[in-house]
Amino acid sequence: MKAGIHNLEDIVRRMTPIAVPQAQRSEVVALSKALADQRSNRPRGRSRCRLVSHNGKSVAVPTAVIRLLERVVEVLARGDSITVVPVDREVTSQTAADLLNVSRQYLVRLLDAGAIPYRMTGAHRRIRVEDVVLFKRKRDKDRRAGLRKLSQLTQEFDGYDPESK
Repeated sequence: MKAGIHNLEDIVRRMTPIAVPQAQRSEVVALSKALADQRSNRPRGRSRCRLVSHNGKSVAVPTAVIRLLERVVEVLARGDSITVVPVDREVTSQTAADLLNVSRQYLVRLLDAGAIPYRMTGAHRRIRVEDVVLFKRKRDKDRRAGLRKLSQLTQEFDGYDPESK
């Protein structure tokens, strides 16, 4: 196994979502607005942002990094958590299962059913992180749609019986 893949699996396995504490939310919202203002005023394809260290040295922040930062800050400003995962890498079935918060056996059934593409390397399955993320998005979207439908049906049938508590 390549060292890079093994390290990626360790990193992905240890990943935890990052959220902004409520006390810092206003600062993140202000940063989100500042980044949006910077985006609307910057010349096309060029970044005017600079990162300044504690000793006063500064470095230009590439436009691609600014775009990523804009997206991250936008999500955090809404109060959502975020996890960053490299998408062009492959992981083991156990790591993919960990990303989806399911058992490895359940993930293997999904793979065998064709729900997520994978490839075999000898006797081992390798799954692209991007494919896992796409599956997760679709699964979450389907779950939300199901919950909306269930909520709608509950309202149509006069909800829950208050006497049944």
